[in-house]
Amino acid sequence: MEIKNAKYEISSAKVAQCPDTDVPEYAFIGRSNVGKSSLINMLTRSKGLAKTSQKPGKTLLINHFRINDGSFYIVDLPGYGYAARGKSQREEFRAMIESYILDRHQMTLLFVLIDIRHEPQKIDIEFIDWLGENGVPFAIVFTKADKLGTNAGATKVEEYKKELLKKWEELPPVFVTSSEKGLGRDQILEYIESINKEISKCSSEDTAIPINK
Repeated sequence: MEIKNAKYEISSAKVAQCPDTDVPEYAFIGRSNVGKSSLINMLTRSKGLAKTSQKPGKTLLINHFRINDGSFYIVDLPGYGYAARGKSQREEFRAMIESYILDRHQMTLLFVLIDIRHEPQKIDIEFIDWLGENGVPFAIVFTKADKLGTNAGATKVEEYKKELLKKWEELPPVFVTSSEKGLGRDQILEYIESINKEISKCSSEDTAIPINK
């Protein structure tokens, strides 16, 4: 699949303010400064589509980007685990994120971003476990692979898999990316396309199932 056009549509403080559509939404989330905006810009080949910043915690709202004339959306969610924010604001973000993930029926798949340079982090493991407990469909995306050599990056990925397999019988899809090098772009877009085709097939056969299974 190729993204022919991508356009910012709306930023929402509440799920109720999100676009009223029935098209699939692919959301991106991760710890603050993990590279969400850079990855979205790389996938869409739109350098300034998602606003990037060196300051952690820049994304404060649910940001919707309309892809290929509205065939689906890419959604940039606020990062989690930014300790510099006050407790009340962290709780507000948590409620916003959980409401979107659990209640937004258009949310088709959640891409969980992890900085490949770090050891398995408790906050990431706990978040992934929470997704599993709630039956949320997701994939794992390792970012900033250009910061490590190929072998070192592969080692980090295996460390994460080993940690997750302590509780998980089967792991979700895993992608390794670099926004600088364009690594992983084709694989992620092909995966999105395969899901869109499955949704379309179910709809055409009148056996449509809820997008967020």
